[in-house]
Amino acid sequence: AGTMAMVTVNLRAVTSWVGIARLFAIVLSCIAFSLVASTRDFEGPYGTWCMFTWCFCFAVTLLVLVLELLELYPKLPLSWDDFTSAFSMLAALMVFTTSVVFPSTFISSPCSSSKCARQAVATTASCLCFLAYALEVGLTRAKPGDISSFLSTVPGLLKVFEAYVACLIFSLLDAYSSEAGLQWCVAVYSICFIVTLLIIIFTIGRCLTYMPCPLEKMLVGYNALALVMYITATVIWPLYSFRGKSRPDPCGRNCWWNKCLGVTFLTIFNLIAYSVDLVYSTKMVFIRAP
Repeated sequence: AGTMAMVTVNLRAVTSWVGIARLFAIVLSCIAFSLVASTRDFEGPYGTWCMFTWCFCFAVTLLVLVLELLELYPKLPLSWDDFTSAFSMLAALMVFTTSVVFPSTFISSPCSSSKCARQAVATTASCLCFLAYALEVGLTRAKPGDISSFLSTVPGLLKVFEAYVACLIFSLLDAYSSEAGLQWCVAVYSICFIVTLLIIIFTIGRCLTYMPCPLEKMLVGYNALALVMYITATVIWPLYSFRGKSRPDPCGRNCWWNKCLGVTFLTIFNLIAYSVDLVYSTKMVFIRAP
């Protein structure tokens, strides 16, 4: 009874703009996976990924909302603001990818059957769900000069983006050869992913206070090194992947050429992300907001 008496209800968890965005995300992700489940047409790795994304985002967002509604989150051994900021960014990226992958994989033209209509509505719900998570990211982003919650700052959000793009790269790396240049690129992707993921985990787990050097200065050094490594990968990967090879005809969904091209573009995306990350982390160290 004493424990029950300590539980309070915080209605701002569902009436604030962030709470409303989370409610929309819960409803829309539920609509998406329910409609797709009713079609019974989500086989293969792409369908499994899409269903996992909607179900995972639905479950975690619902958990976040309940913990904030009952004010139970302070009892958790983690930095709540960092966790929710990282998750909303991750969810936005996952749902965006799913909103592109699902219709391009499962919706055929012309779309006239009832199954196709349900898939189209699910795609629309997924796109709106992405907007809900993007709104949450915008609402919870830290003000300039505020570094109390690192993962809600621009460098922190970029860390989540960089780790996610690296995961997408890994999903396409089933066709690289034993050439030294391509092995170097895989090493670049792996090293940067592991270090970035550790930064995210240590931040959420409040372990950064045990670091022997200040976080801001460490980030500047790491971002500079990662940027240089990604510059080499941006040059070497397409050079070794496409040298002396032409695009096969036909080139289907699992064609090696398409996968290598995807890795090339994703490498460029991460190169841009690490460049912006270096600029912002340098400003955090050397340019203090008044």
